[in-house]
Amino acid sequence: MRSTSNTIRTRRTVKAAATLLAGALALSLTACGSDDDKSGGTGSGTGTKDSGSTLTLPKLDGTTLEVAAVWTGTEQANFKKVLAEFAKRTGAKVTFVPAQDPIINFLGSKIAGGSPPDVAMLPQPGAVKQAADKGWAKPLGAEAQAELAKNYSQGWQDIGKVGDKQYGVYYKAANKSLIWYNAKVFENAGATDPATWKDLLTTAQTVYDSGVTPFSIGGADGWTLTDWFENVYLSQAGPEKYDQLAQHKIKWTDPSVKEALTTLAQIWGKKDWVAGGASGALQTEFPASVTQTFTGGDQPKAAMVYEGDFVQVNIADTKSKVGTDAKVFPFPKVGDTAPVVSGGDAAVILKDSKGAQALATFLASPDAAEIQAKLGGYLSPNKNVDVSVYPNEVQQTIAKALIAAGDDFRFDMSDQAPQAFGGTPGKGEWKDLQDFLKNPTDVAGIQAKLESDAAAAYGN
Repeated sequence: MRSTSNTIRTRRTVKAAATLLAGALALSLTACGSDDDKSGGTGSGTGTKDSGSTLTLPKLDGTTLEVAAVWTGTEQANFKKVLAEFAKRTGAKVTFVPAQDPIINFLGSKIAGGSPPDVAMLPQPGAVKQAADKGWAKPLGAEAQAELAKNYSQGWQDIGKVGDKQYGVYYKAANKSLIWYNAKVFENAGATDPATWKDLLTTAQTVYDSGVTPFSIGGADGWTLTDWFENVYLSQAGPEKYDQLAQHKIKWTDPSVKEALTTLAQIWGKKDWVAGGASGALQTEFPASVTQTFTGGDQPKAAMVYEGDFVQVNIADTKSKVGTDAKVFPFPKVGDTAPVVSGGDAAVILKDSKGAQALATFLASPDAAEIQAKLGGYLSPNKNVDVSVYPNEVQQTIAKALIAAGDDFRFDMSDQAPQAFGGTPGKGEWKDLQDFLKNPTDVAGIQAKLESDAAAAYGN
């Protein structure tokens, strides 16, 4: 059930990227600006290069395309601006189709009904493989592959492959090894940015003693809990073990999993450290877990929230400003090295056509990525994106760290898993870790359940 992308990360280290990110985020941070006066391009659908671009797109007047993704809110609105630029430059009509999670199930119903979207944004390598194995996904053409080869490291290309065929363009990435905090709360408490897990526990106690709950957790969305686990596990167990567990070459009953869950319980098991306690966290969706950290003045519902760079989109829905009111530190190291876990969304063609191939080519280019990069809350693995277009120093340093890492990163473990285990609400790893958040004392029981669900999904 694994894609070939697993092999590219075996025996690699995340140390260089973690060091760069830690150093970069130690710099003074600036407030987030909108930069709304920048345009994404000025093409007119004539089949020529856009001004300042090396990309030539065909004339597609009369072509209609549908693009499906699970994105909502600001993230969806920003992506629609990218699609609008493609339409402007080619003459095609492009419609965004809101999808439900898990998107593979959504696409299955669309395909069964004879109306699949032309392109889908798939959030897991496992989902890309499923789409290819079912015959839904169509390989990228020569132009899209050439654009991908020009702009992406080999590792990011390989994640989008199934066998020896290229199916995915990783348009969007995420650095999922960050903890965001309310700067005013830290200042009032006299708390400092932690570098180690032990330091994090000390910081949390300091914040708690000041009268503010330390952590906000969006436990209603199981994927946030898998991300917590992955960062602890990668740093504590190391890259080799991480790769083995991601491929189910070791069992979830392995002692390394017990150690990681026991470590997580040092935070999850302290109900006064989690906003609303376990029951409250399990009713809190990810966006609310962010906004409740950055609203309420110096008495928010929580001081810190763990998640990736995309948290900035949700912070923008509050009055807090990134770099002043909202600051960030790298996920503290639990073992010898701080973790660098990445996620991403790949554009996959479901209806092969000149228009769909052109859109995939566009999404593989810096032209597309720079439109959304300047809007914030977005990170591109495209190495030729000008980092100066990101709207604040926080986002720029995160982007630099991702590109500097090259192939030395670990992709989100649950996203590598079969969707039945790692990507389905209310099932598999998502549900098991929600149960663990509810009862962090039952380490052995959760290990057994994780292993049972993994074995069923992986088929071994």
